[in-house]
Amino acid sequence: MKKSRFTESQIVSILKEGESGVDIGQLTRKHGISRATYFNWRSKYSGVTVNELKRMKELEAENSKLKRMYAEMALENAAIKDVLSRKL
Repeated sequence: MKKSRFTESQIVSILKEGESGVDIGQLTRKHGISRATYFNWRSKYSGVTVNELKRMKELEAENSKLKRMYAEMALENAAIKDVLSRKL
């Protein structure tokens, strides 16, 4: 996936400009983005603050870590059950 040249905090500030009443055409030209990009950002980040974005990133990282831990434990559990079933 292509990395954006804008940080999430920059995206939020651009969206706040748009919400304050600045014309979308002027806003997109000023920041060098397309209208489609602006509306995609708006659908994804509307009503979100920078602090909420940081917290969301932390939660996503924690969630992925927990998923990996669960997958490892499930594999270990299956292996132990397999070994135990062979001994009986």
